[in-house]
Amino acid sequence: MELFETLKKVTLGSYRIHHLVAIFSLVYVVLKISKLIVKRNEWIRALETFPGPPKHWLFGHVREFKEDGTDMYKVVKWGESYPLAFQMWFGPFVSFLNIHHPDYVKTILASTEPKDDFLYRFLIPWIGDGLLVSEGQKWFRHRRLLTPGFHYDVLKPYVKLMADSAKTMLVQEVTHTFLLFFSRFSGTNSYIKAVYELSDLVNVRFRIFPYHSEWIFQLSPHGYKYRKACNVAHSHTEEIIRKRKEALKDEKELGRIQAKRNLDFLDILLCARDEDQQGLSDEAIRAEVDTFMFEGHDTTASGISWTLYSLACNPEHQQICRDEVISALEGRDTMEWEDLSKIPYTTMCIKESLRLYPPVPGISRKITKPITFFDGRTVPEGCLVGTSIFGIHRNATVWENPNEFDPLRFLPENSAKRSPHAFVPFSAGPRNCIGQNFAMNEMKVVVAQTLKRYQLTEDPMKKPKMIPRLVLRSLNGIHLKIKPIIL
Repeated sequence: MELFETLKKVTLGSYRIHHLVAIFSLVYVVLKISKLIVKRNEWIRALETFPGPPKHWLFGHVREFKEDGTDMYKVVKWGESYPLAFQMWFGPFVSFLNIHHPDYVKTILASTEPKDDFLYRFLIPWIGDGLLVSEGQKWFRHRRLLTPGFHYDVLKPYVKLMADSAKTMLVQEVTHTFLLFFSRFSGTNSYIKAVYELSDLVNVRFRIFPYHSEWIFQLSPHGYKYRKACNVAHSHTEEIIRKRKEALKDEKELGRIQAKRNLDFLDILLCARDEDQQGLSDEAIRAEVDTFMFEGHDTTASGISWTLYSLACNPEHQQICRDEVISALEGRDTMEWEDLSKIPYTTMCIKESLRLYPPVPGISRKITKPITFFDGRTVPEGCLVGTSIFGIHRNATVWENPNEFDPLRFLPENSAKRSPHAFVPFSAGPRNCIGQNFAMNEMKVVVAQTLKRYQLTEDPMKKPKMIPRLVLRSLNGIHLKIKPIIL
């Protein structure tokens, strides 16, 4: 009987505890939702001077877009109705001010505002707190540290490596129809496959409101895939770092790099010392390498692929580029540093392709203090501002016939008539792309050597379908027909 009474008391006590936990949990959820609703109403009032397209009370503008992302032009269309900027909602509580005019872009990108802490935090488990997402003194220190790695003296010898790699690739491409770069290799290289999977999963997390919660995402099947892909990507970069560390144990190799005036990107990270002679932590080194591996490969592959597609669709411009390249090479098969300045028309074609198909379709910042634009409207503190690079580059008030491929837009006299913020494929201002010269050199080399060897035509049965991930991609790949050129 005493045992029964004891068990009864324990059961009642346990029941009361669970009851209290349930009550406190319910109160917490109610308070959390109430706080979000209050914040939502504050944003609605704060952004009332920036009207936008009609939105759903729960889903915002998410359901306005196809799930596969193949309706990117909708943002451009909205820009025609809402000049300069408009508000967009992703779910009931997350709002962005989408800007798509050079004068607005100049105001935001010329500032020192940090990257937004909403979308970019989804990247941190993958690329860490590196140059892309870091802010404040850490960003400033790393930017200053890494800038010499993209100096003229460092970039110059890379051209030969780029040219030899491009030549190897082109020799191997002997089939009549091939699926270009980023689609072709994604299925065969585990690292590249992981990068594309991570990019897709970040996009999924952005679109699904409950996934904005860290613990819900981590417990989901998508969260499991994300962690698995992160492990693959990190293993790859850790192996690169390990091999270079081993090489630097050799006194001759260490002496060689110490004698160089400007070090390569990875050597800078490994040899860096602060005023207390402390080097970067392994975590910091991996974050910067992960960042560079993603930004340096994925974006450039996108730029090259869309440029070759643009030239395949415009054979008259393709032939002008080919003649220019053949003249510059003077019978050689591979590009050299001095040749880069001899192909101005090809460079204009690359820029025009970057305008139509920017490798990074958009970037975003978080406003830390109110900013007033030239038209008198003010964006409040705490607002997330998305710069639609794709929208700016196809803005009809800035570009005549914006959807047409016209490389002559980039003649010096024509460029001088435009705002420098009308064309921002590498962003602009203090947080612009540190590797833009490296990327342009690589694109010039690969495009030039491809055109010298092959005639390119589009495959009319397999038109690419643009999708905005972290990098502009095609849902169905980029398919071109190639024909060897007999010189």
